[in-house]
Amino acid sequence: MTSIEQLQSMIDKSSRIVFFGGAGVSTESGIPDFRGVDGLYRQKYRYPPETILSHTFFMTHREEFFDFYRDKMLALDAQPNAAHKKLAELEAAGKLTAVVTQNIDGLHQKAGSKNVFELHGSVHRNYCMKCGKEYSAEFIRDSKGIPTCSCGGTVKPDVVLYEEGLDQKTLTGAVEAIANADMLIVGGTSLTVYPAAGLVDYYRGSRLVLINKTTTPLDSHADLVINGSIGETLAQIRVS
Repeated sequence: MTSIEQLQSMIDKSSRIVFFGGAGVSTESGIPDFRGVDGLYRQKYRYPPETILSHTFFMTHREEFFDFYRDKMLALDAQPNAAHKKLAELEAAGKLTAVVTQNIDGLHQKAGSKNVFELHGSVHRNYCMKCGKEYSAEFIRDSKGIPTCSCGGTVKPDVVLYEEGLDQKTLTGAVEAIANADMLIVGGTSLTVYPAAGLVDYYRGSRLVLINKTTTPLDSHADLVINGSIGETLAQIRVS
């Protein structure tokens, strides 16, 4: 039995599938990941990306933060790929109960997924730090310098920066979904970013599948490991 046939068999037997994904899910839509060969962490800037994407840097170097953010974090023309579409199809068929993602691009929702837990927030939600008014990603993209609300406050993207904690409600929902799943598919993540990677520990079932181009610390614990493209892999799955 091939690995795709094994995956198909597991999916056929499951009714509460949860998908847990990372940057690798969106690289096939043309969005660079952070740690890949061409990832953001290997490019050269005046400051390291880890520094720029920190709460401290945002508070002290706002203009430089937004220059980087507009240039590297806003991929508003990106489209969902085969992985996003198949997951939305599985949810519509009543097979998949939730998507838990570390991505901030909103592509799962764009593909049609409804129950999505965005651990690190979303570029599509932006709030004034002073009055709380909400703004679109396009507003951030089209503004110059520091995006400013009509009240004069700074408009901050609702994304989790380094030094900031995850949203508790989102985290609780993700943990509950994973704990209640009868199959967990982990894809496109190196499982090295915590606390997000630690959520996999809440899964207690016997169908743990890892789909990633490189090895992960959890490979030895998985029931099935597929080293390959998440989009190409899921595209071969039939939804009944």
